[in-house]
Amino acid sequence: MSTEPVWPDELFADLERTGPVPLYFQISTRLERAIREGVIPSGARLENEIAIGERLGLSRPTVRRAIQELVDKGLLVRRRGIGTQVVQARVSRPVELTSLNEDLTRVGHHPATRVLSLERVPADEEAAAQLNLAIGTEITRIRRVRSADGTPMAILINLLPPEFSDITVEDLERRGLYEIMRSRGVTIKIANQTIGARRTHDDEHELLDIAKGSPLLTMDRVAFDHGGRAVEAGHHCYRPDLYSFETTLVSR
Repeated sequence: MSTEPVWPDELFADLERTGPVPLYFQISTRLERAIREGVIPSGARLENEIAIGERLGLSRPTVRRAIQELVDKGLLVRRRGIGTQVVQARVSRPVELTSLNEDLTRVGHHPATRVLSLERVPADEEAAAQLNLAIGTEITRIRRVRSADGTPMAILINLLPPEFSDITVEDLERRGLYEIMRSRGVTIKIANQTIGARRTHDDEHELLDIAKGSPLLTMDRVAFDHGGRAVEAGHHCYRPDLYSFETTLVSR
């Protein structure tokens, strides 16, 4: 993708400079439409506010307010050393027994995985209870960053029982965890899942390219196979500007 900044002048050729609609609002709504329709693609970098103001004959505060409207909506992000950049549309994930990798692929994104750690550790009290193992049993702990179209979206921590100790970094970079498990004959049938929120801690803000202390969506899940055996415990966090959970409620 080109790193040259973009600014489609044709979108703003007919700005109403003396009408009742504020200029910042006209700019922000036209930019939003162009982003949502793909005229300005995900990952594109916009010109800086001074250059935009000179192109349109507008003040910098007017341009800054228009840009901030789209930053607040999660369509643009300001990145240090890069400038203002278009982010991909938010992924809305159904609350179902699917993996993030499968959800991203389903809606047309290109997922990528960076494995931060893959280690064999003794199960502490919490992990042992989740996986129905004796405390101290050696389990596999995986920590990954999942990106979509080059933008980091989630940090995934998974705990696996001993039979998955031979999973490799190469496996996890090529395929989603649930796909790997299915290839080994494991069918996940049910899961207990909790969705919550908290602020970043430790290195999470750096890994997700957001401000320190930013809010995160969280999801904790314990998955069971068709025989009722716990096969995975997950502790995940997501950028809320790019990700949401969706469910359907039915009255009784």
